[in-house]
Amino acid sequence: MADFLLWAWLGGLMIAAIAGPLGCFMVWRRMAYFGDTLAHAALLGVALGLLLHVNVSLAVVLVCLLLALLLSTLMHQRMIATDTLLGILSHASLSLGLVSLSLFDHQAIDLMSFLFGDLLAIGQADLLWVALACALVLVILVTIWKPLLAITVNEELAQVEGVNVALMRTLLMLLVAIVIAVAMKVVGVLLITSLLIIPAAAARRLSNSPEQMALLASLLGMLAVSGGLALSWFYDTPAGPSIVVIASALFFLLFSLPRPFRSV
Repeated sequence: MADFLLWAWLGGLMIAAIAGPLGCFMVWRRMAYFGDTLAHAALLGVALGLLLHVNVSLAVVLVCLLLALLLSTLMHQRMIATDTLLGILSHASLSLGLVSLSLFDHQAIDLMSFLFGDLLAIGQADLLWVALACALVLVILVTIWKPLLAITVNEELAQVEGVNVALMRTLLMLLVAIVIAVAMKVVGVLLITSLLIIPAAAARRLSNSPEQMALLASLLGMLAVSGGLALSWFYDTPAGPSIVVIASALFFLLFSLPRPFRSV
């Protein structure tokens, strides 16, 4: 296996593994639009990174984290409907990012790689960055799994039991922001949310417990990455969209089968 293909495969597997359980919470809490908002903000992070001459990945992470905190604050104040707020910030950040990138030399910026990913361009340095980010998210997620699951089932009951609902909600948003910032390299700004949502939704069909669904979502995501890279390698298709195509095919295949038991 060529080195660049090996790095791409390993990076994709790590991101899919951590995207699985986080995607489950996005499915359970109906946070798909929130993921889209953070994904669109990633392009603004790219523009700011290039403008300020700082590491682009770091700039994307910081912008996503800041937007997640802003969203958490505004949603808590309930000054405007959540879907309206997400719609405004999503399209505003995407448009601002596109306008900012248009001011740079077009020959120096591959806009398509940011929009649809450039997984095959991952190197050893990128792989280390992905590994550190995924390890951090995994440790935090395992630590807060039970209280996070409690607020997902019933926020009022969790609060009565002593769970800090606001903190857990904010931590979930921050974890999603980190994964989205890292996954931008895999499937791009426009398709990031699909890597979180589709494997989790497919795993729901086969699961009868939250932990089982999280594990299956990771495995299905890793299968989609492997299949997407194979499709890209043999048929010269873009890697990011190919991964989403395989994930979507798995989703429709699983939903065409009889349900073995009641899903979570």
